[in-house]
Amino acid sequence: MGQRVGIIGGGQLARMMIAPAVELGIDVRVLAEVPDMAASLAATAIGDYRDVDTVLAFARDVDVVTFDHEHVPQEVLRALVGAGAAVHPGPDALRFAQDKLQMRAQLDALGLPQPEWAPISSAADLQAFLDAHGGRAVVKTPRGGYDGKGVRVVTAAGDVDDWLGERAAADPLLAEELVDFTRELAQQVARRPSGEMAVYPVVETVQRDGVCAEVIAPAPHATGRLAPVAAGIGRAIAEGLAVTGMLAVELFETADERLLVNELAMRPHNSGHWGQDGAMTGQFEQHLRAVLDLPLGDPAPRAPWAAMINILGGPVSASLGDRLSDALAAHPTVKVHTYGKAPRPGRKVGHVNAWGDDLDAVVYEARAAAAFFGG
Repeated sequence: MGQRVGIIGGGQLARMMIAPAVELGIDVRVLAEVPDMAASLAATAIGDYRDVDTVLAFARDVDVVTFDHEHVPQEVLRALVGAGAAVHPGPDALRFAQDKLQMRAQLDALGLPQPEWAPISSAADLQAFLDAHGGRAVVKTPRGGYDGKGVRVVTAAGDVDDWLGERAAADPLLAEELVDFTRELAQQVARRPSGEMAVYPVVETVQRDGVCAEVIAPAPHATGRLAPVAAGIGRAIAEGLAVTGMLAVELFETADERLLVNELAMRPHNSGHWGQDGAMTGQFEQHLRAVLDLPLGDPAPRAPWAAMINILGGPVSASLGDRLSDALAAHPTVKVHTYGKAPRPGRKVGHVNAWGDDLDAVVYEARAAAAFFGG
């Protein structure tokens, strides 16, 4: 019998770990929040990931616990560790992905480049930050935000009064300088408990309405200094925070060619979906290898270029399956990945991967295939 990996969370990231687990002979089990989630194929339990007893019961039948998301509370994570479960990434690492204020403080301690920032407990705090940063800033809720949620661009001290009114002074918001970036990048690193790391090529990400829409791998014009600097930042964070599994570091590139850390994810990440088909070892297989402390696979690309286009929203009048045949017939060189989720405006319901020798052709094929699944 193969090793048993328990994944907390039944979303598409857990779903996409199932196929490589089967190939490696790994027994994947999923604790899904509700029935019929994206990873229901491997759901062996349904329950609340915030409930200690539910999570402890799930963990008894697996060798390693890992995650589809970072929202499992610290008290639950520490109860798992206290019960002797192998948890990857562990609570001491995950807290920096769960709390952006803790992340910013720790990255400062590691000497890594990031936007200027400050905790905000009052309108006066925010006004002082605005005054020091040209009258504009980004304010974030430290916990729980994703895909643009819990993020506001502000120009006045009263722009987050509703958020401040819901919080105690001991539970501040995060203010960051509004970075004048030229593009957004992402650097992925895999690290296993024994310390081995595998570094993927830095990629360019395109966001629309706070949601990742496209990824180009590797990032164009990333030769020379940029690629090794991004890789060095990824390595430093993975080692400095003792991350186990996949780590994604979202980065801003500025006009003067600086790289600043935006956010972190300690799990497979949208910026790495291209690697399912475009890398020697995709992020979903790599994450399983890493959390089980197996030798890591080669992260090198299979072709000079790869592109990933998210299917956002999906068709309103038909299922993705109804459009699949037409998309595959028109674009037989792409790979389409669907998540088994009902269409909804802005929702990630699948993605398309393409790869090859010519960047323009690769991007065209991926975009054109994804267009078949539009609303």
